[in-house]
Amino acid sequence: MSELKILAEGLRFPEGPVAMADGSVVLVEIAAGRITRIGADGGKTVISTPGGGPNGIAVGPGGKIYCCNNGGFLWHEEPNMLRPAGVPPEYKGGRIEVIDPATGSVEVLYDHCGEHRLKGPNDIVFAPPGSPGEGGFWFSDLGKVRARERDHGGVYWAANDGSKIVEAAYPVFGGANGIALSPDGRRLYVAETETGRLWAWDVEGPGVLRKDPWPSTNGGQVICQFPGYRRLDSIAATAAGNICVATLVSGEITTVAPSGEILRVVKMPERMPTNICFGGKDMRTAYITLSLTGKLAAMEWDEPGLVLPWA
Repeated sequence: MSELKILAEGLRFPEGPVAMADGSVVLVEIAAGRITRIGADGGKTVISTPGGGPNGIAVGPGGKIYCCNNGGFLWHEEPNMLRPAGVPPEYKGGRIEVIDPATGSVEVLYDHCGEHRLKGPNDIVFAPPGSPGEGGFWFSDLGKVRARERDHGGVYWAANDGSKIVEAAYPVFGGANGIALSPDGRRLYVAETETGRLWAWDVEGPGVLRKDPWPSTNGGQVICQFPGYRRLDSIAATAAGNICVATLVSGEITTVAPSGEILRVVKMPERMPTNICFGGKDMRTAYITLSLTGKLAAMEWDEPGLVLPWA
């Protein structure tokens, strides 16, 4: 693998990178409540400022940006460190937004599932054509953490047009964070942050996951329990079906096989490499957000990433 190259600095807790066809990268700055384009030359352009806490994003139908908005955080800041530190007083809940990159306009697509308010939508992946979840996207909800209590996380499927939302797996006690699909869209993976677990479900239909019986708390299978104290953030699939996990505290990108075997570990220069996505020539460039220090980085990867729907 190549050396890590810093593409942009001075970002306010960047996450959710999406590699665009023109060589730019669109990402969120959670602490600034905005979505920003990083040009191939490192220049920054604000696409939209939806406020709250824009988190995971994906390009969807019509080139629109679908955004998981977690509703916002309190922040702790010191030299070379910015990190979430609780729930702000203005928090009212989370939402799924659709953003027009040409105008910056923001439409709220979902903010409830049935009678339950979304708490902290975090990451999103569109179902590929011909897969059991076709016509919609899967997203994770991390929940919210307060000083002495927390809302559980969960996994959802929602129609692209705002017509239907399904709670597919609940609860994910330690917070459902990164979410990805196998190349055929028939296997769903979710990273549970606080426990260091990678979960998997077989997809049977729109919002329908095959469930294992009790004692599985949410019907999923734990395919990998990360060693030591490691918290998990975003994930991205490769063309071969491996899962690359942004691994917090230890500051690593960890590649896990569908079987659950840890294949390789790539060390990062800080403790909070939060997200990874793929783009560039032959999908061999990995774009990685270093969120504590506000940087977007890139490096050549040892296998091509998966081409995502609507990319």
